[in-house]
Parts: sequence; C-alpha cells; structure tokens
Amino acid sequence: MINRVVLVGRLARDPELRKTAQNNTPVVSFTVAVDNRGKNQNGEKSASFIPCIAWNNTAEMVSKFTHKGSLVGVEGRLTQRTYVNKEGKNTSIFEVVCDSVQFLEPKSVNVENAPLDPVFPEDTIVDSTNDNNNLNTVDIADDDLPF
Repeated sequence: MINRVVLVGRLARDPELRKTAQNNTPVVSFTVAVDNRGKNQNGEKSASFIPCIAWNNTAEMVSKFTHKGSLVGVEGRLTQRTYVNKEGKNTSIFEVVCDSVQFLEPKSVNVENAPLDPVFPEDTIVDSTNDNNNLNTVDIADDDLPF
C-alpha cells in the first residue's frame, strides 16, 4: 500500500513546538494552507488547511525558521488518530506526519509582502553570458515551454 503526501503551501499560523513528557523529544504541529484547484460555489478561490506534525530535528528547524505565512514544501504520510474529547465523545483527527519539510523562500521575505511564488536569493541565478558557467543548462526556445 502507498501512503505518501506532498504539499506546497503557506503556514496558516505559527508552529507550536513542544517536548514529549517521556523522552523530551521535540515535536512541532503546524497547519499548511494549500490552494484548491477549483473555485467554491461563489466563484472564489478556496484553500484547504492541512494539519501537520514533525518530530526531532525537523521539528526544531520548522519552529526556528518558519512562521505564519512561510512557504513550505511538506512530504510525509497521512495518519489518523482518535481520542476522547472533553465532552466524552470519540474524536478523529487526520494529519500529515512529515518526513521532510523544505523551506521554499529565503528568511528575508516579509510575511505581509510574501509573494505567491517562491523567491530565490540572487546567488541561485545562473549567469548565461558565459557558456562555461552553464554546462548543466539546456537551451530551449520559449515556444517549447509549457507555461
């Protein structure tokens, strides 16, 4: 059976870092807002808010380097857990247990001015004026690009 989840979206709130009571293991919970491809009944774009959880070093890095509005890529597996809530009812939660969380924008991006697409630092731009520096690039005509 296959259980893989891949998400790209923005954090809907600041991550919450905690430690387990038994082993003092770091665990972070956060919510990723992802765009739904279609529109809702009013013709507006909508989003899904996916709860995620990460452990150990990944938890510490997410807590340290992300905040509400950060663009992240998440890879993991979908899990379901149940518990009895305060009213005595069984409650079920679905969440993504993250194997990997990628930070998709530089730390310098401000949340209020965050672009819809990832922004990359200037040092990742390849200088095409010198062909010796571009040995790994492919020359493709603009008409051949799908976007």
